Amino acid sequence: MFRGSIVALVTPMHQDGSVDFNALANLVEFHIEQGTDAIVAVGTTGESATLAVPEHLSVVEAVVKQVAGRVPVIAGTGANATAEAIALTQAVDKIGVDGMLSVTPYYNKPTQAGLVAHFRAIAAVTKTPQILYNVPGRTCCDMSLETVAELSKVENIVGIKDATGDLSRVTPLRKACGDDFLLLSGDDPTAMAFMLAGGNGVISVTNNVRPAQFKGLCYAALSGDLATARALDTQLHPLYSALFVEANPIPVKWAMEALGQTQATHFRLPLTAPSEATKECVRAALAASQPV
Repeated sequence: MFRGSIVALVTPMHQDGSVDFNALANLVEFHIEQGTDAIVAVGTTGESATLAVPEHLSVVEAVVKQVAGRVPVIAGTGANATAEAIALTQAVDKIGVDGMLSVTPYYNKPTQAGLVAHFRAIAAVTKTPQILYNVPGRTCCDMSLETVAELSKVENIVGIKDATGDLSRVTPLRKACGDDFLLLSGDDPTAMAFMLAGGNGVISVTNNVRPAQFKGLCYAALSGDLATARALDTQLHPLYSALFVEANPIPVKWAMEALGQTQATHFRLPLTAPSEATKECVRAALAASQPV
């Protein structure tokens, strides 16, 4: 269910910071038309850190309603307090999603035993498939191979989004967790190699601006068509760095506005509009990554 090209969807916002639900609906339609395989609502790229819980749930509900069962919807449900993550998980369960993406607790730096206990406690309150999310560059918390392997034994923990960019993890994870455990990249620059090494897909930022190309890359990599995968990866490569010259999702939101995909590209503090240097960098990357 959660394979191939999955978008880490932005949350469109008006100038006052409120969510633009009309723009959100249009973005969902855009991704379905472009062939995106699944949608992650209110993950990091969706500015989960600045949305209040009622808003968070409203965005998830709006995405689910607009998708109307046409592609899987995965909701971000992570938190650094286990009780908060459980409450969010239970609230999202009432909306009805196909899966949930739960990030490692940030800021408080739990031990590996604490991570196992945290994710076991969340999984125990729901039957909805859970995807672990390991992104130590943001959380200062890294799940070990042994921790992932232990959690893969939990029935409804079905996979991991690995955003470390460390390709040496793929083969050991596959061996330790088995063929049925989903391995999803969360690092666009290494996503092609991740899939060629045995991964099942990628939850992508770049997918927001080049969904058709990114899907082509994923399917080429997953089918072992190395020549096509490399060609598409080369086309998209300028975006991999340009979309992260400032904190995600600042550059990708501006890129979407530049392409005319949406005008609702405002942010909430502490995120701010991109600098002119960032705009120029993104503009050049968009020109270099145009389909040929």
